[in-house]
Amino acid sequence: MARGARFLLVLALLAALLAVVFQLYRLRKPRLWTVEELSLYNGTNEGLPILLAILGSVFDVTKGRSHYGPGGGYHHFAGRDASRAFVSGNFTGDGLTDSLQGLSSSEVNSIVDWRKFYFRKIYVSSFLRAIFMLFIFAGKLIGRYYDSQGNPTKYLKGVEMKAKRGAQLLEKQKSDEAKIPGCNSKWSQQEGGEVVRAVVEGAKQLLELVFGII
Repeated sequence: MARGARFLLVLALLAALLAVVFQLYRLRKPRLWTVEELSLYNGTNEGLPILLAILGSVFDVTKGRSHYGPGGGYHHFAGRDASRAFVSGNFTGDGLTDSLQGLSSSEVNSIVDWRKFYFRKIYVSSFLRAIFMLFIFAGKLIGRYYDSQGNPTKYLKGVEMKAKRGAQLLEKQKSDEAKIPGCNSKWSQQEGGEVVRAVVEGAKQLLELVFGII
């Protein structure tokens, strides 16, 4: 490999490493956003990044502008925390809220899984940022899930506990379903007819034995 190519490869690896370190720093020292500040980053201003929040965690989804920008299928989520809509599918005014009141533990668990989805993107985009430039953790939203110091609220802790119960319920359902044997018997019209005839003959014999009328 030529010296110049090696040099470029080393630079690329260093850049990727620095990106990872930077993201880890942002995870440790996240920026705190207000609802008003976040609302400015809804994709309508092309000079600003596009941000969304889920359970109070803020992510930069600018590289998905075609999806999160105006006219995109996920534009409803931009510039706000609309955690509830991730499972309700209600993109009207009342549905675009961060309140999870009334949702089941399974639904809350699904929202937590969505948050995990965005967090997983962080590590891919950090290490291969020059290639993929995916979603980036951008901080925490002050309000229902984080206080003014960036600490988790009781509400967030309650949500995570409820999500854990939902995950346990899902595992139990899977376990119960695995215990039910599958139906491997073959069924055909001919076999069905034979079963019916056998039942009829058995009934006749029973009636003859009991009542002596056939």
